[in-house]
Amino acid sequence: MEKQTNSVGRRKEAVTRVFVTKGGGNIQINDKDYKVYFPLVYLQNQVERPLKTVDMIDKLDVKINATGGGVKGQAEAAMLGIARVLVDMNPEMRPALKAAGLLKRDPRSVERKKFGHKKARRSYQFSKR
Repeated sequence: MEKQTNSVGRRKEAVTRVFVTKGGGNIQINDKDYKVYFPLVYLQNQVERPLKTVDMIDKLDVKINATGGGVKGQAEAAMLGIARVLVDMNPEMRPALKAAGLLKRDPRSVERKKFGHKKARRSYQFSKR
């Protein structure tokens, strides 16, 4: 059996489990091709970025299980997960991925709604009379 390496990527509410094996550059997300799952080109580029950075795009097969969040969060979570797997496979790739900023987990998420407000910061409209 092929050696499989896996890792987790997170962003906002999205969580992706990434499994990488040696292969011909096939990327699947939730059993669909990534170009079908992410029809927007900039999201496809996000998923490809770590593989292009270390020039492994046509040497590895990637299988991703994505849950939660929206498409943008899932794409960025997949990007982090793939970068982490590449470092696990070959620690020499770390400096290139780190320089590209691909190993940093983006901590930004939605601010919670406060009581007495319509949203997190937006107040109800004030009426003088």
